[in-house]
Amino acid sequence: MYSNREFNRWRRHPWHGLKARPEGAPEDIVKCYIEMTPADVVKYEIDKTSGFLMVDRPQRTTSSPPALYGFIPQTYCAEEVAKRCPHADVADGDPLDICVYSERHITRADILLNARVVGGIQMIDEGEADDKIVAVLEGDNIWGDVQDIADLPKIKTERLQHYFSTYKMVPGKELDIKVDFVYGREEALKVIAAAMLDYENNFGHLHGGEND
Repeated sequence: MYSNREFNRWRRHPWHGLKARPEGAPEDIVKCYIEMTPADVVKYEIDKTSGFLMVDRPQRTTSSPPALYGFIPQTYCAEEVAKRCPHADVADGDPLDICVYSERHITRADILLNARVVGGIQMIDEGEADDKIVAVLEGDNIWGDVQDIADLPKIKTERLQHYFSTYKMVPGKELDIKVDFVYGREEALKVIAAAMLDYENNFGHLHGGEND
């Protein structure tokens, strides 16, 4: 029988209403809001005003993300994130993206999960820093013990790089996307810390000075 009398009367905004990390979790465990699954050939994205998941665009190609794809709540890619990317002067102005590997197929989006950070891909999209954190589902039976991106089969990272280098392809339009630099756990944690600071600097007033 459910006995906890504390609950949210209304659904929280997935970006602003949730913490970046579960309560009491170590720094390499983050909370993720999932927007897309590996089966999706439509680009879904959070509507930043309402907090509902919306259709951003149908993909022009048959490419689909090779991992669960979403973002870390209460993160923002702005000045501090851009400082960690030598070849970008600005960041993309969105929550920090994250890709999560799971051995079992998770077939729906608009969900929350906890994941262990193992690395990231430094993506530069038309001169803007647009990092993709790479993680594994916490407690996963196959990937749960992975500590660093180097512990994953190399093909896992290569598929992510290929997806992000091609998912915006439009016939007749040249892409200016770089996904060459892959980094490990320690740098990923620094990128997350920078994105959390960017969030505090830009949206901290929403929480009355508290990261709630």
